[in-house]
Amino acid sequence: MNDVLGQAIYDYWDKRSPSKLWINNKYGPKEEMPIGIYFREEDDMPDIEWMALEQCRGKVLDIGAGAGSHSLYLSEHEFDVTAMDISPLCVKVMKERGIRNALEGDIFQYKQGGYDTLLLLMNGIGLAGTIEGLKKLLIHLKTLLKPDGQILFDSSDIVYLYEGNLPKHGYYGEVEYQYAYKKLKTEWFSWLYIDEHTLQQVAVETGYLTEVLIDDEHGQYLTRLTVMH
Repeated sequence: MNDVLGQAIYDYWDKRSPSKLWINNKYGPKEEMPIGIYFREEDDMPDIEWMALEQCRGKVLDIGAGAGSHSLYLSEHEFDVTAMDISPLCVKVMKERGIRNALEGDIFQYKQGGYDTLLLLMNGIGLAGTIEGLKKLLIHLKTLLKPDGQILFDSSDIVYLYEGNLPKHGYYGEVEYQYAYKKLKTEWFSWLYIDEHTLQQVAVETGYLTEVLIDDEHGQYLTRLTVMH
């Protein structure tokens, strides 16, 4: 997969002719993704992310860390945090921003366990792609957690996008996206948004307890998953 997001983040960081990052989708017009959002300071983070950072404990793996803003905050507050991203250019940016443990990798292939907290913010759980992908991911994440560890992530119910015309096949939160930046484009890829009720079902099926820590009027929420014993 072209490292389009990584290139956009790197150009923005390196101040070399940054351009607009677009997200194409199959349900409406393309949307601009403001690249600065990946570099936001703690004062600019929404309540959901604030609460997630406050709930972190012990050894933390920040999955899909992007430009590393959450990891930076945690390391400044004395956490043992590893920032992981599949994008080599994102990892380069994180290292240049001073994150010591920045790691290029695919979470589905990652085997290093012993974490107290697995963190996936900015709808990072979306990398599961589909409901089936989420089940696989949650089963795999168990192998990375300490027995009393936790997974913290935010997601949202995107039913409003369809204005009552839900797709006839599959789950409506499984969306297809494509990044476009300068002359680069990714292949189309699946990204998952999951409503609270469906998440509860998937969590039970994969052996987790769910606790919704905060939700808002836009259908966004922050949840903590812990392994059932």
